Amino acid sequence: MKKLMIIFTLFCLLVSQPFSAFAEDKEEDKGIPNYVLNISKENTYPNPTQDLPYLQPSELAQELLDTANVPIENPELIRILNESTIKGNKLALTLNASIYLGQWPLAYESQETSVNWEYQKVNTNYHDNRGATAPKRIQYTQEQQKKVNGGLTAQIPNSDEVQKMMMIKAAEKTGLPLALSTVIGHGTKKEQVYNVPIKQVGYLYSYVPAANEKGKVTYGEVYLIIKGGKKRIEVKNVTQQGIGAWIPVQDHVALKFYSANQPR
Repeated sequence: MKKLMIIFTLFCLLVSQPFSAFAEDKEEDKGIPNYVLNISKENTYPNPTQDLPYLQPSELAQELLDTANVPIENPELIRILNESTIKGNKLALTLNASIYLGQWPLAYESQETSVNWEYQKVNTNYHDNRGATAPKRIQYTQEQQKKVNGGLTAQIPNSDEVQKMMMIKAAEKTGLPLALSTVIGHGTKKEQVYNVPIKQVGYLYSYVPAANEKGKVTYGEVYLIIKGGKKRIEVKNVTQQGIGAWIPVQDHVALKFYSANQPR
């Protein structure tokens, strides 16, 4: 009988927990703090899905990539190799050629990835409750449409290609929906309620999070070498450069509530 009473008590404690608490724990399991909310359904601005430029190399492209003396991960260069064809004939056995394909950012190596959940403030909801006799409820409502852009922390050659490679690595490490930019639409709302005590002023600040990605990019001059019917990729004048980037988290806001006594 005593065991049954203990089980019954535990059951009552579990079912008495609000559903939102379980949802917050689920977000915590993903590494997202419970004050950071997904607004993909509520956002009045439909952000386009940011397609990460993964590319499956063709048979020829993979064959060439395997011969390179430096790892090549740049999706744009892989796309060009995918669109290329090399057909052999009797003259190919005596053909010697070195074809310059240009200088490219070849690969990006991630060294540090972190998330700033309060990267950029995009909204403030405010209520003055100093003259009231009861607490006032306040909720998040986006007052103006806001766009948050990411970007590299320094000027670097082929910046667009480098930024995409960095976004791929950051998304893999964080598991977050990253984008080069994100928009919070006017009128976007969430149901979470915050109470402003009597004789106080309440502020609900909203932020867009962003991943901070740091690492180094490898550059090199790429040549297609054809000799004796065999083909390969050779990379010359290889250099490396350190770089960082801020990459916004799409359709998420961090909500921070504060209340305080203030003189009129």
